[in-house]
Amino acid sequence: MSEHHNHEHKDGFIPKYLLEKLAERGNEDARRTLVQTEKIEKKIEKIKKNRTESNFFLANVSGESKRFIYNSENTPNFKRKLERKEGDLPAQDEVVNIAYDFCGKTLDYFNNKLDRNSIDGQGMDVICNVHFNDDPSEKGLNNAFWVGDQLALGDGDGRTFINLARSIDVVAHEFAHGVTQYVNELIYERQSGALNEHFSDVIGTAVQQYVKGQNAQTADWLIGDEIVGPAWPGKALRSMKAPGTASEIDDQPDHMRDYKNLPLSKDNGGVHIYSGIPNKAFFHVAMDIGTDAAAFLWYTAWHDREIIHPRATFLEAFKAILKAVETLVEKGKLPAKTIDSVKSAFEEVGITSLVHV
Repeated sequence: MSEHHNHEHKDGFIPKYLLEKLAERGNEDARRTLVQTEKIEKKIEKIKKNRTESNFFLANVSGESKRFIYNSENTPNFKRKLERKEGDLPAQDEVVNIAYDFCGKTLDYFNNKLDRNSIDGQGMDVICNVHFNDDPSEKGLNNAFWVGDQLALGDGDGRTFINLARSIDVVAHEFAHGVTQYVNELIYERQSGALNEHFSDVIGTAVQQYVKGQNAQTADWLIGDEIVGPAWPGKALRSMKAPGTASEIDDQPDHMRDYKNLPLSKDNGGVHIYSGIPNKAFFHVAMDIGTDAAAFLWYTAWHDREIIHPRATFLEAFKAILKAVETLVEKGKLPAKTIDSVKSAFEEVGITSLVHV
């Protein structure tokens, strides 16, 4: 593992800046979740520091990924009680079975559409913890975390958020943070952090469409729509098709003219806020060539470590995608029109007009 791990993704699926906005409106669930999220992040940091002693990151890599679903039993403990492993019959617990299926479907997508063997590309086992909670006396945790080599999913409180394990989009999004960790380690702040979030949204939405039998035209392009509860002021956390329209507190811009250099104290410099800009570019390309083809293109480009280095900018991501398009078109893996699609999609959101960022 590299020295960049102090910069890697450690935020939960539900962004802190949205929780802060909800808390300002007097939402107690959000206030509680912020406190819990801070505590869990500290715990994750500590685990990572001790990872060599605790063997935490030595996930079994057999070349053939196996699934292990653990029940945290409303505690903040990882790998507490193994409920279902690869090949087992369904467990009594419905959430365990849903998580098992969603982990399997995400691995299928990686394998069939991206030609990737599990999260690390080498067939690492998939470890997923359900009923993860910071405080057993409180209602379910309103978040999900990727913890370096495993996933932790909260049950939600039933009001602002509902069970996070029941959403394929959450599972696939968090797994994609793992892919980024192995492919190019995009540092989790400002534009590189927004690209990190953007790539997770790309993979999350592609897997969700695959599982639901949708395509670019029939999908709703919402992120987190399956986990928001009745007290959430909108329909989802964000929209890839129309950034800024998912809820009353969604302030994602969809164009670079609204990009500002935010302090790191605000959403790590805008990692969730500004991911909407490349998200919209992806939406345009997917509408033109299909979501799977677009996801494969992005995934291919993400491996260009010369251009997509740990502090890559939006403009560099565009350059890497354009370079990948040319190669894939030449090999007959993408239609020739993809080159124009990519150029116009990034122009539409103002990325190509940046001479330098």
